[in-house]
Amino acid sequence: MRPRLLALGLALLLAGCGYSARGTLPDHIRTVAVPVFTNRTAEPAVENLLTRAVVEAFSTSGRLRVVRPEEADAVLEGEVIGYEVQALAFDAQANVRRYRLVVTLNLRFRDTRRNEVLFEESRLQERADFRVVGAASQTIGREESALGAAAVDIARAIVSLALERF
Repeated sequence: MRPRLLALGLALLLAGCGYSARGTLPDHIRTVAVPVFTNRTAEPAVENLLTRAVVEAFSTSGRLRVVRPEEADAVLEGEVIGYEVQALAFDAQANVRRYRLVVTLNLRFRDTRRNEVLFEESRLQERADFRVVGAASQTIGREESALGAAAVDIARAIVSLALERF
């Protein structure tokens, strides 16, 4: 009997302070817009790669429908302030075989209906490791493909961060 009373008391306390253990967005937020991120790096077109990956991650998460900014309940704005590909492992011929992509971002997730910032994250770093296999002449094409896959991993982490804060 006593454990039930404690559990009930805890549930009432948490409900009374507005805390939710479920991680849900405010009910009125059903759509999101993701304008093209701003690129503050020397890496060309990285903003397009990451924006596309974030849009795809939102679309596949099933929690919010991606729409144009003027139709959105919320907007995720991003600024790429760092982009670095680090060599992690080499083969016997000194070809790089494993890389780490490190992206540093400023993010802001805004509720457009209530005109308030839901969260803001400065200098957020996301990482993704990837391999490159094959001849040295194929490395550039494989690296670009692997960078795309790494961007998908980073985008999923960004979307999870945005959705799970609530």
